[in-house]
Amino acid sequence: MPSSATTSTLTAAFVSDRPLLWGLCYRLTGSAADADDIVQETFVRAVEHPPRRPQDPWRPWLVRVAVNLARDVLRRRRRRRYVGPWLPSPIDTGDEAAVPAVEPVLAGGDTTAGRYDMLESVSYAFLIALEALTPQQRAVLLLRDVFDYDVREAAAALGISAASVKVTHHRARARMAAYDRARCIPTRGLQERTRTAIERLVAALIGGNVRDAERLLAAGVRAFSDGGGEFHAARVPLVGPERVARFYTNIATRGALGARAEIRMLNGLPALVTSLRARRPGYAPLFVTRLDLDRDGRVERVYSVLATRKLTAIVP
Repeated sequence: MPSSATTSTLTAAFVSDRPLLWGLCYRLTGSAADADDIVQETFVRAVEHPPRRPQDPWRPWLVRVAVNLARDVLRRRRRRRYVGPWLPSPIDTGDEAAVPAVEPVLAGGDTTAGRYDMLESVSYAFLIALEALTPQQRAVLLLRDVFDYDVREAAAALGISAASVKVTHHRARARMAAYDRARCIPTRGLQERTRTAIERLVAALIGGNVRDAERLLAAGVRAFSDGGGEFHAARVPLVGPERVARFYTNIATRGALGARAEIRMLNGLPALVTSLRARRPGYAPLFVTRLDLDRDGRVERVYSVLATRKLTAIVP
């Protein structure tokens, strides 16, 4: 059993370090529910098997345990078959806009760590881009480029050598090249354009105006629905303005009378949160729909999250 002094120190660490751990685990897994579980397990392990030197700072130890647990979660998830597209959990980020960071260029053309703003790093575009990385690459990229760990700190957190951190970081950045060419930074302007696009698209869908809805969609629009096999949802992406417009028009016109919808700021951008007043078999009682816009302001991606476990951070 830990001593009373250790317990007191751990309690203080829980209060001060829990937000950091949760934010790291959410970005590592893309799942609010998994982040909750990992942080809880991290502190359980701290109680049951505290560090050998209790006088040392708790944060490095807690981060190391949490990162290892998160990587294990990622590996297990990728071994399992998931029904339909896998999408990140939406989370409430409040009325905040990201300020694009100015990245000092180092000799040789490299840039300093901390290249991604904290709000940008929970955007859907960023979290989906992270899915192309291995669990190790994902952890290194987040520690170095979001949480601003230096090479030595990242190596200690991951239990690998500094040389491995450098190689893994280089490979992770290479895999993020496509995202970096068209970064989704949730500026105030993008937030306002996204809100307007949602309002216009919802009006067209509820009114049953398929043609009006099509005109708001990009030629290469793709729609993804994550029902996790739990609810009715498209199990393959819908492609093209006509298919996407008709699919969502049918949903909107069928459910408009029995649904309550509001726009909230989720993952840095406005999104539509819809709840059904009456439960219907096979239909999600709560779901989130969010949009990505192209440079012309047309909708190029539609993401609908219906799976219950993905919505643990959303209050109806």
